[in-house]
Amino acid sequence: MSTSDQGRTGAEPFENAAHGEAAAPDPTRELLEALEIRRVDDLTFVGQSLPQLNGRVFGGQVLAQGLIAAGHTVPADRLPHSLHGYFLRAGVVDQPITYAVERLRDGRSFTARRIHALQDDVPILSMILSFQEAQPGLDHAARQAPVVGPELVDSAVEILGSLDHPVAQFWTRYAAFDVRHVGSSLYLGPGRDGPGGTGDPDRPDGPDANDEHGSTDQQRVWMRARGVVPESQLVHRALLAYACDQVMLEPVLRRHGLSWATRGLSIASLDHAMWWHRDVRVDDWLLYEQSSPSAQGGRGLGLARVYSRDGTLVATIAQEGMVRAPQG
Repeated sequence: MSTSDQGRTGAEPFENAAHGEAAAPDPTRELLEALEIRRVDDLTFVGQSLPQLNGRVFGGQVLAQGLIAAGHTVPADRLPHSLHGYFLRAGVVDQPITYAVERLRDGRSFTARRIHALQDDVPILSMILSFQEAQPGLDHAARQAPVVGPELVDSAVEILGSLDHPVAQFWTRYAAFDVRHVGSSLYLGPGRDGPGGTGDPDRPDGPDANDEHGSTDQQRVWMRARGVVPESQLVHRALLAYACDQVMLEPVLRRHGLSWATRGLSIASLDHAMWWHRDVRVDDWLLYEQSSPSAQGGRGLGLARVYSRDGTLVATIAQEGMVRAPQG
């Protein structure tokens, strides 16, 4: 067995997680269990899916499981710094997902892996990940704008948990992350304001950022895991890949006065890119500064800068999605 094979086993990142007997559902623990993929051989893994009301696999879950699979084939001191993936087909939750890993490069500083996620031998996701060992180098980062803290923002769990609706109740039950939009959310209707809470006149939250109807493509969202997360940085980075897929296309909806409740809306992730700049902790508050530079031809692009609670830039994310809105 080579050094890269010895880097991680299928269970090591989860050894420090809490395993107590919880009386109430613990969606974070359930998500972590879904990331405990089974190793079939050196380069093949199998994972199970979390429930979804529509029976289709959540894209963020496939990203996270694929990242974990690739991470099990590299030395433990190398962490993912970039991901580029294409969602090819919708997966179904009642069938296992096979993750086939291909070694592209094992260099002195960088390691590259290609991963195909398969159901019935048909790919549903194809992505490439690059890993790097820690190294010194140049250091600078974009600054986070002033923003109200998460303690002063309504939680989606509270907003949706109070509704007697099957979708709202399902989301509340299985939400592994506490999501808090600064300003209005898009769960029940279109955004009623700009990104909100910046307090900075130089930020693009004034009239210049809006269209003639007052809509904006800017939004800010606080997010944190609802439960205990193990110390493994590989797991934290995988969980960020999972969590961000919930909100990446919201700036497109916000810009056009749409919401998750818009009748006839059809939306799906097409491709996804991530760059992890620094270590990230998803069990502490992260701020997503989001925008959408363009939408056209039934597609929309969402961008996000992710900051830690102290204002450090930890990741940059881009996602293009199919966004089909009702006409007329």
